[in-house]
Amino acid sequence: MLGLGACSALGPAASARPTVTIARDRLQGFSLTGRFALRQEGKNYPGRLYWRHDGDRDELLLSSPLGQGLAEIVSDAAGARLTGSDGNSHTAATADQLLQSLLAYPLPLSRLPDWLRGCNPDGGRLALDTLGRPLRLRYEDWRIDYEYDNDDPQALPGRLFVEREDGFELRLRIEEWQMLPTALPAKACAQ
Repeated sequence: MLGLGACSALGPAASARPTVTIARDRLQGFSLTGRFALRQEGKNYPGRLYWRHDGDRDELLLSSPLGQGLAEIVSDAAGARLTGSDGNSHTAATADQLLQSLLAYPLPLSRLPDWLRGCNPDGGRLALDTLGRPLRLRYEDWRIDYEYDNDDPQALPGRLFVEREDGFELRLRIEEWQMLPTALPAKACAQ
């Protein structure tokens, strides 16, 4: 479990770490660190995140831009729990339901692992760049744009821009990807 404390930090800057290429089509379980900017109803919320996705379990640690722990979200088949820096907890059957109840806004956390990998969910429209990588995904009223840090055809995105037609925006700058060893077979990514 991730610790959450008033002085929690996500560790040294990713630029100090060596670059490791992880093939997008082999990615199942992962951890990532990065920065985010969330914009909703004219308000901006910047921060940092650490996310560990392994099978049906997700652990997210959200921090201020300076690394002070703000919230931890843990979800798995048994349900979802958000613990704030004040120690208060909120629970729901799923992470999507939890975020809907807290934010009064539908943020599909359950779809983000597939969106990060550029998987095309049921009924989505995926456009590829000239190297065959995901460039833009439209799913229902969501639009996801991808940017990459290199020209590797299997590169994972370095930036994700998630928008909903009603004005919700999430900008994610991924500083480091790590593939987790998993016993699960790699899930095929529909494109």
